[in-house]
Amino acid sequence: MIRFLPLLALLAGPAMAQGSFTLPQGCEAYLTVQKRDCTVTHHFICEGDPEGHQRRVDLTEEGLVYAGSIDAETQWISSFHAYTGHTEVLEPSPADPANMTELMRTGTDTYDFRTLSDERGTTRYAGQDRLTGEVVVIDGVALHRTEFQITAYAPGGAALWSSEGREFISEDFRMFISGQSTVTAGGESWESDGTPVEFVFPDEPGFLSAAPKHGCGVMMSLLELDR
Repeated sequence: MIRFLPLLALLAGPAMAQGSFTLPQGCEAYLTVQKRDCTVTHHFICEGDPEGHQRRVDLTEEGLVYAGSIDAETQWISSFHAYTGHTEVLEPSPADPANMTELMRTGTDTYDFRTLSDERGTTRYAGQDRLTGEVVVIDGVALHRTEFQITAYAPGGAALWSSEGREFISEDFRMFISGQSTVTAGGESWESDGTPVEFVFPDEPGFLSAAPKHGCGVMMSLLELDR
């Protein structure tokens, strides 16, 4: 059985207490991001993880929807998707690993890797990220804009879905941060906008808040229509 890192322990007990998100023992948060799509994201590191690895959780008004970890080059090491209940881990020795260092050095990074899942089997992801050359400042944090395209493939080679859009990179935190994207699957397309609005640091009001703040009325209406 594929075992997601101990972060899954969050789902076995209460993760929210008095409006705050509770981290697993041995973990330390360093950043909370409130986003435009009614999502709040918490970034943290945990004892025992390899050097350079970092984790994140995404919460909506419905609670935890995603938990994942990346390495220092922003490779997807492991992911848990609460809506579908499936977990993915990175297959060893990717054909073309994601590499943030290469992206920042040359302006473009391609990737081609596979993930393994007990629930869904093997999925191949291939695409690229490209710096646009633009640096924006949001809530006092400098971010590089990127453009991306990615396609997910089933084991037989059929495309499952594709996505393209614009994201952000933080050099200081060595992470991608969501932006605007269009996802296409089954002949249908839909758009999302997870652009960051607020960056909240330790000892600031709202740090580790379990409540998203921005765009919630609009986003929940769209979710109800989609169900």
